[in-house]
Amino acid sequence: MAARPRVTIVLGTRPEAIKLAPVIQEFRACGSLETRVVLTGQHREMVTQVMDLFQLKADQDLDLMAPRQTLTHVTCAALQGLRDDFQAFPPGLVLVQGDTTTAFAAALAAFYEQIPVGHVEAGLRTDNLLDPFPEEANRRLISQVSRLHFAPTNRSEANLNASGVVGRVMVTGNTVIDALLRMAEQAPELSDLPIDWANQRVILATVHRRENWGERLNSIAAGMLQVLDTHPDTLLLLPLHRNPTVREPLRELLGHHPRVVLSEPLDYDRLVAAMKGCTLLLTDSGGLQEEAPALGKPVLVLRRTTERPEAVDAGTARLVGTDSDSITREASRLLDDPSAYEQMARSVNPFGDGQASGRILEAALALLEA
Repeated sequence: MAARPRVTIVLGTRPEAIKLAPVIQEFRACGSLETRVVLTGQHREMVTQVMDLFQLKADQDLDLMAPRQTLTHVTCAALQGLRDDFQAFPPGLVLVQGDTTTAFAAALAAFYEQIPVGHVEAGLRTDNLLDPFPEEANRRLISQVSRLHFAPTNRSEANLNASGVVGRVMVTGNTVIDALLRMAEQAPELSDLPIDWANQRVILATVHRRENWGERLNSIAAGMLQVLDTHPDTLLLLPLHRNPTVREPLRELLGHHPRVVLSEPLDYDRLVAAMKGCTLLLTDSGGLQEEAPALGKPVLVLRRTTERPEAVDAGTARLVGTDSDSITREASRLLDDPSAYEQMARSVNPFGDGQASGRILEAALALLEA
């Protein structure tokens, strides 16, 4: 009997784990493929939580995470480790997701071994090479070495075609909606948090992006405090990122307020539960711009640019930047004006129908059988 073709799926961060979990489940359920999952270890605890939640196990863990690691360290260590894995277990296709340093290194390592690359969530662009940094460059570089481009939206497809990429471009929807809809069915209660969900309007916030470190982070925190001070029935729930560069200033700036709940990073099922229970989101996360609208929650994006303009165009998200007054003004508009809130909450999510993983599997099978 001929050996089944092998697909290696590489991931290293929590967002990758969330968005690739339904893909891994779909591929492993396919009897005509061997699916190998490799963790780089770019993030540690947060990835393990997601893998456990979706009942997934990795075949290899490069364990490259280091204290205060640099982009150079992650890239070089991932290149070396993935080269060794690809040579020991040669795949017919390598799948990467998004725009992380892990995804870039995996795509480059596969290219060096002349292995076809499939890029999940391809075609996102801000057209500013340094914002976000290094993600905008990462996703552009991955596009240039990929053979399969899984665009989440028609706009992403157009971006790829304008870039002159080689290989097949197809619109699949975003796999994060696959993951979200599966997890929303089993989201737990959050009774352990000091929040009166029935009588308080909860603002769920996440802040972590590199471009928001420093003064921008101070301004974001000031805006959050202004919103709380002008709306006594609101509470801010902010799960703190593991990175001390973000974590420590936010704890110092916000930790004293009686209506701020600073928590450890929420497991994905608990994050979904928080999204379901909150009133609105303040975030610089890309994934939450896609997920929250599927649950009818408005998103205010704490960035100056977004590679997900579809959300802004659809009316499910609004770019507010990092200026404290802008954050206060836009959050207050949603909290004070029911019609403005309903307009955002009821807008149609442009990021897919929850069937993206199946479309990706079909395309991978077609390439491997060609």
